[in-house]
Amino acid sequence: MSLFKKLINKHTLSLATNAVLPVLGMVILSLLARRLSKPAFGNYVFFQIVFTLADTFRTGFLQTSVIKFYSGSTPEKMKNISGSAWYLGFMVTCAFAVVNLLIYLIYTNPDADIGITLKWFSFIYFCTLPSAVSLWTLQAEERFDKMFTLQLMNQGGFLALVVGVAVAGKSNFETTIYCYFTANLLSSVICITTGWAKVKTIAHKNWATIKQMAHFGKYSVGTSISSYLLRSSDTFIVKPMFSPDLLAVYYIPQRLMEIFEIPLRAFISTALPVMSAAVQRGDQKYVTYIMKKYAGMLTIALTPIAVICFVAADLIIGLLFGAKYQHSDAGNIFRIFMCYVMLLPIDRFFGITLDIINKPHLNMIKVFLMLTVNIIGDFTGILIFHNLYAVAVASIFTFATGAIFGYWALKKHLQFKISDIFVLGYIELKEFIGVVMGKIKGKRLTE
Repeated sequence: MSLFKKLINKHTLSLATNAVLPVLGMVILSLLARRLSKPAFGNYVFFQIVFTLADTFRTGFLQTSVIKFYSGSTPEKMKNISGSAWYLGFMVTCAFAVVNLLIYLIYTNPDADIGITLKWFSFIYFCTLPSAVSLWTLQAEERFDKMFTLQLMNQGGFLALVVGVAVAGKSNFETTIYCYFTANLLSSVICITTGWAKVKTIAHKNWATIKQMAHFGKYSVGTSISSYLLRSSDTFIVKPMFSPDLLAVYYIPQRLMEIFEIPLRAFISTALPVMSAAVQRGDQKYVTYIMKKYAGMLTIALTPIAVICFVAADLIIGLLFGAKYQHSDAGNIFRIFMCYVMLLPIDRFFGITLDIINKPHLNMIKVFLMLTVNIIGDFTGILIFHNLYAVAVASIFTFATGAIFGYWALKKHLQFKISDIFVLGYIELKEFIGVVMGKIKGKRLTE
């Protein structure tokens, strides 16, 4: 057996799946930053923020709910859940389309790019629904191989189209939107034809399941929207208070944080179905073990990466986004972000654990509290120091708040200590590295 096959498991597949979107997204963003004018690139950033907000609402309302109730269920119940997810997803999509249509009809701003965003938003939002449902159910089934294929098709197709347009010398905001629409449409068509989208299960929806998912979703969507606003609130605050060029300067280090989001999302993707199944069989000790294990492993593993990024911040930015951003404030802002990286895994796993043990309202409160701290910190820092560094520093207090509240909330329901996370994480990471090295040595001995 080849070394490649030995190392393929749900964890590595999940890592690859969650790496496809941000890595190819970073390549696309880097290409667009070079090919588009600054105003056009700024409008593309705005489009991504608006569309991601709408997608976050739909995903936040349904993704965790689908995984929680789907994992470990009977085949009939699985059909109920996927069919109900289709129904609820379609209702949410229609609601956003109606709002978008009303805004489009009354829109009077002369900015043509904003008009294009409003014109194409609903079409893109509808055509992404099948692929979204596919990703939720595939994650619940732990089919990370299919998730990887889907993400690769979607982002790879978008990249190929963007490159084709660039080679043809037609790069502008409008052609970029066309490329985005086409890539998502093709991905959804493939999901439907392969059966990944489970369109036929719509006939199995029932009102009891719809109400159950909607009840859970009303809290998880609050968490997701607050999380998105937490990530984008800095952008919304920076845009009106500083010159337009500084929005890109701040947005670049924010996107570079995907370096740490990739392993976080990968571990969360594998942890969610396992934790959900443990909750359904009443095994709270195993839920606690998974939370401590993954949060600890990630914290210890990401710390040296954060140190390297801190030292090489300007070099990384220059390589990815060009010389015009290399020696800007983006480098120092990225260094400030590195100061709270150790808090990210703990904060994130505290949050998903609250969801899984059926306390989504506490997770929503946690994220809303973090959002409040971030907004207050941003405005206070800007009023006192009048620069972008103050906005970045506020993030440190934001994530510290989330970790503290999450620990306080979970201690009421699970038995653990903060020190347990680091101890178990070190043990598990050391064992994991030993297993990987053993497989590599075994491969060399057989050659």
